[in-house]
Amino acid sequence: MYETHTYDNPIILPPAVRERWAFLETSSACAVLHAVCPEEWQDITDVLGQFSLAPTSWLKRGGNRGAIARQVDDLFGQRGWRETRIDLETHGILLNRGNTELTRLPPLHQEGYLVDNFKGRVALDVEWNAKDGNLDRDLSAYRAWHEAGVISAAVLITQDRQSLKPLAERLWACHQAQLPDSDRTPLPIDVNTSTTTNLEKALLRVRRGVMGTCPLLVVAANEKTWNGQAYSVPD
Repeated sequence: MYETHTYDNPIILPPAVRERWAFLETSSACAVLHAVCPEEWQDITDVLGQFSLAPTSWLKRGGNRGAIARQVDDLFGQRGWRETRIDLETHGILLNRGNTELTRLPPLHQEGYLVDNFKGRVALDVEWNAKDGNLDRDLSAYRAWHEAGVISAAVLITQDRQSLKPLAERLWACHQAQLPDSDRTPLPIDVNTSTTTNLEKALLRVRRGVMGTCPLLVVAANEKTWNGQAYSVPD
C-alpha cells in the first residue's frame, strides 16, 4: 500500500497543525475528509490545533484509556462525536434468470467494536498506549466498514514513540534532579516497549495494506505537540 501526502497541502490542512503532529495517510485520506466530510474534518483539525501534550498527564500510568486518551476523547465529545459500536449484517438472496427468488441464505452477522469517536461517516480511534494488536482489529474493521459503505474514511490518533522517548526521559531526569535521592523513582511509563500502539507499528500495517482501499489517516503526537512545560507533580 502506497502512502499519500495530501496533508502537506495548506489548503487541506492548516500549516500550524501540520507542524505540530506527525502524519501518515493512504488513499488521500485528508483530501477525502476535506472534500466529503467537511464538518468532521473541521472538528479534527480544531482538536489537533487545540490539544497540547502536557507532561503531567502524559508521564503517568494509565494504559490506553489514560489521561491523554480521555482528554482527546473529551475534545471530540464536545463537538458531537460519540463512542459507537458498528455491526454489519449481510443477507444472501439467490435468484434465477427470471429474477425469481429461489432461497435466502441465513443472515451473516459481523460483530464490530466500540469505536472511540464516530460522527457522520468518519470513525476515529485514540490508540495512545494500547497493545499493538488493537491496530489489527481497528484497520480490518475500517476496511469492512468502508467496503460496506458505512464510512468514508478512518482516523487513528497515536504517538510517535521515537520522537517522544528522548523527550520523556529528559523531562523526567530534570524532575528527578530536583528531588532528594530517597524520593527518586523510575519513569512511570515504559518508553522502551515494542508492543504498544505507535506510529511505527501503524506504518508496518499500512504498508501491508490491511485496511484495503479505506482512506486512513494516522496522526501521531511528537515532540512538537508538547506544551513546552516541565513535569510537575499533579495537585
